[in-house]
Amino acid sequence: MTPTRTGTGPPASRARAAAAALDQALGDPAESARRTARLDEAEEFPAELCAALDAFGLPAHYVPTRHGGALDDHEELLHLWRTVARRDLSATVAHAKTYLGAVCVWIAGSPEQTRATAAAVLDGTPVAWALTEPDHGADLLNNELTATAHPDGYRLDGTKWPINNATRAGLLTLLARTGPAGSPRGHSLLVVDKATLAPGTWRHLPKAHTHGIRGIDISGIGFDGATLPRQALLGPEGTGVETVLRGLQLTRTMCAALSLGAGEHGLRLAARFTATRVIQKRPLAERPHPASILARCAALLAATEAAALLAARSIHSLTGELGVTAATVKALAPTLVDSVLGELAELLGARSFLTDVPEYGGFQKVARDHQIVAVFDGSTPVNRAALVQQFPALVRGHATGAADTAGLAEAAAAGRPPGPLEYDALTLASRRGSSVVQSLPALAAALRTRPTPSGLAEHAAALSGLTELLHTRMAALRPAARPPMAAHELAAAYELCFAGAACLHLWTAGEHDHAGEPLWADGLWVRAALRAVRERLAALLRTPAPAPAPGDGDLDGTIARVITDAATTGAPVTPFGAPAPRAGEAA
Repeated sequence: MTPTRTGTGPPASRARAAAAALDQALGDPAESARRTARLDEAEEFPAELCAALDAFGLPAHYVPTRHGGALDDHEELLHLWRTVARRDLSATVAHAKTYLGAVCVWIAGSPEQTRATAAAVLDGTPVAWALTEPDHGADLLNNELTATAHPDGYRLDGTKWPINNATRAGLLTLLARTGPAGSPRGHSLLVVDKATLAPGTWRHLPKAHTHGIRGIDISGIGFDGATLPRQALLGPEGTGVETVLRGLQLTRTMCAALSLGAGEHGLRLAARFTATRVIQKRPLAERPHPASILARCAALLAATEAAALLAARSIHSLTGELGVTAATVKALAPTLVDSVLGELAELLGARSFLTDVPEYGGFQKVARDHQIVAVFDGSTPVNRAALVQQFPALVRGHATGAADTAGLAEAAAAGRPPGPLEYDALTLASRRGSSVVQSLPALAAALRTRPTPSGLAEHAAALSGLTELLHTRMAALRPAARPPMAAHELAAAYELCFAGAACLHLWTAGEHDHAGEPLWADGLWVRAALRAVRERLAALLRTPAPAPAPGDGDLDGTIARVITDAATTGAPVTPFGAPAPRAGEAA
């Protein structure tokens, strides 16, 4: 399949232009909403939308350009996925699984494996990632499915469940035990082509019925003596868990696209409702309490977008730091967006629960669908535990201000083509820490020496101070195999520091490129995002609520007006988002 491109255009526009082209290709959003509601009620797979994504050429964006695909920019893939997710999160989960299933092949595959997998993906074959088992979940080291070596290859025995696309996929990247149970070197990855398996040696397990993403193929697969050739082994024997952990750094980062699409969908629905719902001759959006909720939700979504965007670009330019970045963003994005959807439900009232109300009936679906994102590719506690284990490196890096300035500048240059991703640069833990957070004190100091929008320098300085306090508490934490709950709370605080720092880096790098856009005028989005981040951070650290910064007086009202205008006209509701077509506008 030929990759779909939308022209080169100015460097800063390619990713957003690709997203706009995809949105246009997917047709009338009102019809999409009706179709996804019918499929959800019937628990039916979104085959038509997935076929449209195939026709657009989205599978090519799952294959690196060096293997004949179109994947050379994870920022572009982030925008493409969020575009689909704001229409139907279920279809995004179903289709994007192929990227997750194939990523370990790009990391550790032989030339023959990469050629075969690339050809299959480009031809539209779904690929699944078969990691979890019924009795072990995220505890991969204690999985029981075995791949027993014999002279001609491997014999598979055991079960994988629950697996996204276990039944529909033609290929599986399978984690199997090839050594002692519980050993980091006791598992290997194998590429399984189901078409080559002997009948009677394997079986599909029934679809699991789920609360959200109801039509998706969440099922399983069992093996009883299925044989694979020796060339099915992916990488050296015993390296399966290490390869999975490296792959998870990419997939965890990109899962943020699901949250961005869900959050944007919910925000647009609520903003249009508050703009048109009139009580006592006055729209809800003009009342202080609804305006403050709408403003806070828009600010938190902007902070989520900044963290996700900088992380997606860091895949290319700060690859060695993804051990921190991926865990941070994977825990942060679904947490903030779940909070946003909860607050927006308050604005919508009964409409947030109804299924058959035109337009607003979609809110209950996106709220249900998004709840599973926090579990994907390692749950929030799993990612926070991974972050806690890296606290010593983060504390050292913060103390010295260590940062890869060139890599950080490239990560913050949103929209510009990134450098190539070197998969060999993926490491299990970041030796440097996080350039994004560790450069925050210097950035906050620099903002005090130049003209900035009213209150921005004060927000930056306060965030830097809270970040310093956080690292002091991180340094005081004693290492432990099972960290206390307090450690997880510090990890949650670190996520917010990362988001706030990402906001500042992206605003500083992009303020001139976006001059004239309503959310960028007078630093509107970044001031609102920093205020919202500081409020949550102060609560986690149990410090006094942040004092208002200059210019915060009418921030809620201004943000609410901009968001409601954008939601009703189809303009972007986030600082880096693409426009959304209204009913009847898409081809």
